[in-house]
Amino acid sequence: MPVTVNLDAVLTPDFQNSSITDLANAPTTALSGISPEQAEGLRLAFGIETITDLADNTFVRAAIAIREMAKVAQ
Repeated sequence: MPVTVNLDAVLTPDFQNSSITDLANAPTTALSGISPEQAEGLRLAFGIETITDLADNTFVRAAIAIREMAKVAQ
């Protein structure tokens, strides 16, 4: 049975019908709430241009790991 997920709430309208593969390569502005100016800041500060770049970013991954370990430590 295939798994489906509705990501419309976190995507801008232009990307709501995109495949998951296309989304991985989409610009960060495909994510609802990231403006072109914020996307440019991510690009300049961290070299982040796509959703995959954001997900693979060392600082993002470290922040997620710290949050998860803090949950276990409580």
